[in-house]
Amino acid sequence: MKLLLKIAQVVSVLILLPAMATANEIRIKDLVDFDGVRSNDLVGYGLVVGLNGSGDSLRNAPFTEEIMSNILERLGVNVTGEQLRPDNVAAVFVTATLPPFSRAGSQIDVTVSAIGDADSLLGGTLVMTPLNAADGEIYAVAQGTIIAGGISVKGDGGGVVQGVPTAGVIPSGARVEREIEFDFTSLRSLRLALREPDFTTAGRIENAINQNFGRQVALMTDAGTVEVDIQRTGQPTAAHALGQIENIRVAPQLKARVVVDQRSGTIVMGEDVRISRVAVSQGNLTLRIQEQPLVVQPNPFANGRTVVVPRTDAEIDKGETTGLAEVPEGTSLSEVIAGLNALGVAPHDMIDILKSIKAAGALHAEFIVR
Repeated sequence: MKLLLKIAQVVSVLILLPAMATANEIRIKDLVDFDGVRSNDLVGYGLVVGLNGSGDSLRNAPFTEEIMSNILERLGVNVTGEQLRPDNVAAVFVTATLPPFSRAGSQIDVTVSAIGDADSLLGGTLVMTPLNAADGEIYAVAQGTIIAGGISVKGDGGGVVQGVPTAGVIPSGARVEREIEFDFTSLRSLRLALREPDFTTAGRIENAINQNFGRQVALMTDAGTVEVDIQRTGQPTAAHALGQIENIRVAPQLKARVVVDQRSGTIVMGEDVRISRVAVSQGNLTLRIQEQPLVVQPNPFANGRTVVVPRTDAEIDKGETTGLAEVPEGTSLSEVIAGLNALGVAPHDMIDILKSIKAAGALHAEFIVR
């Protein structure tokens, strides 16, 4: 019975080992960008109509009147010499991203942003707007009802604004009219560009691809590039080879980083962050200055004047002092966090402490401040 129990324990350990080994493995498609497989940015200049009195004031935004006149003239309406003063239109920039291998007739999302002094784009409709790429050619045409991401309410005495009502999106609001010519089937080799260049990760990608195909088909050329010979993969086309390569799993080797956001007090640490033994002392010094002017009045029926005598009350508060606190050497992320939490300080103070520890040479990681 004991022998069977030991065998069961050994089998359970062997079953867990593969799961633990693949816990940190990520698909190659999530680690690299494929050469030639890229998106393209599109931009256009258009007009939004149907706003509820929240559009551009044409006196401050003359370009709105110009584009509105051009659109009306293209539709056969003669507005020459007319003074247009509507408050329900707004000039906007329209941006979109053309995904790779997009075909004519497919639809993409667009973002609409006001460029004048419009208060809100809520409920507006974008009039047909051509979208150009960097080469100046038109690749898509956008039109549709805008979904704004905020609310703007104004009255005679004030108003309330929540979110950003001067920007919005149109899901599937643009239709692709021109395809980007790219003969993917003619590729004889394909380069994989790592999003986070690293020699170790590139070497692991090379080994994983070669093991998957059973022969030398991939070669690491530098820390950010792995080149694949399409012909040696034995696949009929580059698309077939890429479909097999992108799902291979690799454990990436990431740099030790500490990223802090001073505005929100957010601190993010990587798994490989290490800290040496260090002593930290953190104190609070608060200076309070309060003005309490004293008004001195003259005696009744006296020939005098009212005088304001300044009076300042200054106070220095050193706060609670905790002396030096020792942060022990951390060999894992959990130990580093436990050592820093032992200081018992707020996140914003923790950012200053991490800066000082980095300056002292005790924080072994790349320190990024945003």
